[in-house]
Amino acid sequence: MRAGDPGGGGVLDPDGAMERIAAWKGRIGELAADTKAMSDRFQQLRITEADSNRMVEVTIDSAGALVDLHLSRQIQRVEPDVVARTIMNTIRAAREKLADRSQEIIAETVGTESAAAREIAERVGQQLRPAPVAESGDDDRSWR
Repeated sequence: MRAGDPGGGGVLDPDGAMERIAAWKGRIGELAADTKAMSDRFQQLRITEADSNRMVEVTIDSAGALVDLHLSRQIQRVEPDVVARTIMNTIRAAREKLADRSQEIIAETVGTESAAAREIAERVGQQLRPAPVAESGDDDRSWR
């Protein structure tokens, strides 16, 4: 059948065009609902992480911001710089878990098939996972 033939499903077929528009609207509606579910789950997401010695426990929100910090009495027996490093390392570990969990939420809600979903997952990972830092022997003590 040619494109202009009635019932041929071509470009000039009004019924076929309406079906395609209805299907497209349905997919857009599903994507909007899935995206809202993803957003809602992100907003509720909190990660709590403790260091291996249980000296520090941190809770971060869905953006990776620190929302709670608990310090055990063990901090009284260690140098302040050790406590500070432990806090920072525990926050980094929590952010890694947050990035992993966020990417799971993306896969569970919007999937990973679309370019948009893959882009969201990649950006979340980049935002929450710090770039590798080159090791150097120099300590930056300028904050003291």
